[in-house]
Amino acid sequence: MYYLYILRCADDTLYTGITVDLERRINEHNTSKLGAKYTSARRPVELVYSKKFRNRSTASKAEGKVKGLSREEKLTLISRDKKMVK
Repeated sequence: MYYLYILRCADDTLYTGITVDLERRINEHNTSKLGAKYTSARRPVELVYSKKFRNRSTASKAEGKVKGLSREEKLTLISRDKKMVK
């Protein structure tokens, strides 16, 4: 299983990535040198969105689409997801 995720950084920017282990990856972004260079300067980060995919190919395609969205479109995606969970 692969996860597409969006993090909110301490400076209120958004970071998008994919992983097979969501908990480990968020921990890396927050505490280790294995996290992305972008997030290491913007700690702490908070998970605000995630979605499961069956394989890396579909997760990567979705990641590309999300990265192409404007900030406002990403915030709408995050907001819509939170409403569905409640």
